[in-house]
Amino acid sequence: MEMETKSITVKLVALPDSTVSPLSGLYEALNSFELLCGADDTVPAVSPFQVEIVAPLQRFTTGATGLPLAAHRTIAEVDHADIVIISSLMVAGGAWGAGRYPEVVDWLRRMHTQGAVLCTSCSGVLLLAETGLLDGHEATVHWAYADTFRHNFPEVQLRIEETLVATGGRQDFVMSGAASSWHDLVLYLIVRYVGPAAAQAVTKFMLFQWHADGQAPFATFTEPRDHSDAVVLSVQNWLKNHYAVANPVEEMVRHSGLVDRSFKRRFTKSTGYTAISYVQHLRVEQAKHRLEQSDTPVDDVSWEVGYEDPAFFRRLFKRITGITPSAYRRKFKIPNLPLGGAGTV
Repeated sequence: MEMETKSITVKLVALPDSTVSPLSGLYEALNSFELLCGADDTVPAVSPFQVEIVAPLQRFTTGATGLPLAAHRTIAEVDHADIVIISSLMVAGGAWGAGRYPEVVDWLRRMHTQGAVLCTSCSGVLLLAETGLLDGHEATVHWAYADTFRHNFPEVQLRIEETLVATGGRQDFVMSGAASSWHDLVLYLIVRYVGPAAAQAVTKFMLFQWHADGQAPFATFTEPRDHSDAVVLSVQNWLKNHYAVANPVEEMVRHSGLVDRSFKRRFTKSTGYTAISYVQHLRVEQAKHRLEQSDTPVDDVSWEVGYEDPAFFRRLFKRITGITPSAYRRKFKIPNLPLGGAGTV
């Protein structure tokens, strides 16, 4: 049985840095009930969500990629909301600079004080974190923005491996990770405010998916190089072509010319990883490429990246990515596509 519904006001925030497709997708999914009710009787005939797009200063602007964005109202015209959603923002260079939208930050604090649940998808959480309301709480964000998030908001406990995080005393902060995980956010809101059967109906009709494996399978290991230790950089450069050597940490120490303890201390300080953890992440990243681009058996991939024990490799791969090597290959390998025929190049 579906839970009884009431009218729920939702404000989607449109900004010059917004990407349009997640914003429009959220709007259309939350307004889809009238369309779907004829296909599934678990869906209410009248949408329980009253959705508006709101903007800081003017109703018409363009998004981050130049597509036009039209808002129903400005935030100055909004004095109440049950749910506020900040969708994906495109941040130049991947580095967030605080103070971009002070009037929106103040408005978010005011909406929260009045009882609104504050939600974000992807990099929208960077703006929410500026309110200070997430301090001491868990959060998630697109994995590519993890470094800038940690730099700007060290008081927030970042759970980059999670696709969806709901936190706060009344679950009043809800965040989804990378770009398409707005699907998880909208399905969560439908489950929470309408019921699981309606969410399942929307999932089937729109081919949405819960990203149950989290973000870890999608995250790319980026070698930390924004430090000034020339010895560590030299070892990192050497390791790019020698990651599969036997006894890699011993070889790294030898290449550095430092004593063992001094090298390990400097390496961890510079990169944020222990030497062995860095090698493991580098090897798994290389294994991911092989699994994506070839049919090489998993045991052979294990050997190619430096592991003689395939069972250990499988355990390590799952610990870092959240899934097995075989599941990773199935998830990311390009299927056979009908690319031939007239009109192809």
